[in-house]
Amino acid sequence: MTVTKTEAPVTTASNQPHGEGEPAGSARSERLSALIQQHGALAVLVIVSLVASFSFDSFATGDNVSNMATSSAFLAIVALGMTFVIITGGIDLSVGSLFALGGVLAAWGSRYGTLVALLLPLAVCGLIGVVNGLLVARSRLAPFIVTLAAMLGARGLLLAVTDEGAETFLIGKGSLLAELGQGTTLGLGNPVWITLALFVAGAVVLRRTRFGQHVYAVGGNEDAAALMGAPVARTKILVYTLSGLLAGLAGALNAAWLASGVTILGNGMELEAISAVVIGGTLLTGGLGYVSGSLVGVLLLKVIQNVINQIGSLDSSYQQVVSGAFLAVVVIAQTWLGRRRQLM
Repeated sequence: MTVTKTEAPVTTASNQPHGEGEPAGSARSERLSALIQQHGALAVLVIVSLVASFSFDSFATGDNVSNMATSSAFLAIVALGMTFVIITGGIDLSVGSLFALGGVLAAWGSRYGTLVALLLPLAVCGLIGVVNGLLVARSRLAPFIVTLAAMLGARGLLLAVTDEGAETFLIGKGSLLAELGQGTTLGLGNPVWITLALFVAGAVVLRRTRFGQHVYAVGGNEDAAALMGAPVARTKILVYTLSGLLAGLAGALNAAWLASGVTILGNGMELEAISAVVIGGTLLTGGLGYVSGSLVGVLLLKVIQNVINQIGSLDSSYQQVVSGAFLAVVVIAQTWLGRRRQLM
């Protein structure tokens, strides 16, 4: 009797079925793409800061770092609200005007006490945010048009309060509001600590609450979110309200820092906030974003501005050129990474 010995086929790289080894590679590529999108701006910030520290003696000094942190705080608060809006797939062009309006209202209300100075800009700017949200969510109007109208309306209200910009309201020295904006704690300005607290709260809300899940769901696919039972309209109203509130708060803190309500502030701030949010890894199309990334984006813009000031021979307008170029690179990179994920 003859016994036939059957050997198991040996699988080699040449005869392995096509695609069998791809899942692991695809997963690694996807993780790498996500890592670049989430932390790419942080890596650039670290590199730029290290190069600037070795190139300029005054860059890494305590005073310069403190000044950069304080000046970044106001834009960061505005960018925090913008992050929520952009994750839902929207946009808010009114935040620059609301920032200026909040500062003027805080300075005007300071004559009646610190509580009025803080609540008045929050109430007015928050109300404008509610109107923006209602028009976007209920009337289904384009966020660009709605918030553009709000930007013009808020700027007009600002001019009406200040008599066409002829009157500047001052905040008394030694007041609680002035201390809130100009005081320091552990070597950093009070606005910096307020900003950090807001970002911690924002990260918790966005990542650990049902509302945060709804924000991502609405931005990812609005129709699918509605089918899953997510309150799409309410979520949109809340994020625009939050954006208005934070813009008003940032304006009030900035007025406290400057001890006056300056009417010319806030021009173009909405574009800076959008740039910082997108540079930080939030997709303009919605559905993906990071609160921490927005903070890194703000810091990167401010560091670039500070480096240009340190050079001295360059005009401040170059900061806008560099920021615009960097934003273009980030958007192109986001588009490329998004296409790679779709192909995986």
